Amino acid sequence: MSQMSFHSPIGELSIAEDNGFIVSVDWGWGSIQEETPLLIKVKKQFDAYFDGQLKQFDLPVRPFGTNYQLKVWQALQAIPYGETRSYQDLVKIAGGSPRSIGGANGANPLPLIIPCHRVIGKNGLGGYSGGEGLETKEYLLNMEHLFK
Repeated sequence: MSQMSFHSPIGELSIAEDNGFIVSVDWGWGSIQEETPLLIKVKKQFDAYFDGQLKQFDLPVRPFGTNYQLKVWQALQAIPYGETRSYQDLVKIAGGSPRSIGGANGANPLPLIIPCHRVIGKNGLGGYSGGEGLETKEYLLNMEHLFK
């Protein structure tokens, strides 16, 4: 597995590639650094995303999760840039409950690429486990709204 880390407006991010697929995006600086053509492409797409020039990532991804998580993550990828959906909206698509949608969001191995930050509660933002939590979620939603 190859990994590359970089600085972003929401902190340090590390991306990992395995057999030609992106398998994780993590906050923090990874201990192993190995640039590959795919990881360089991912970094360029992240830069374009944060500059408001990229609305949807176009990358080979392979998130590992349960069948239910995969179904939720697929539904997340259908949420357009700059828009949000409620946990209840996703229940109608993927089944389960708002709590199980939240659990799948929290287990998302590819945040930003699979935009779990676009899911909000009926009475507020809901939660977010990436970066600085809700501060990071607010930043991402505001950035997307600005560049929409």
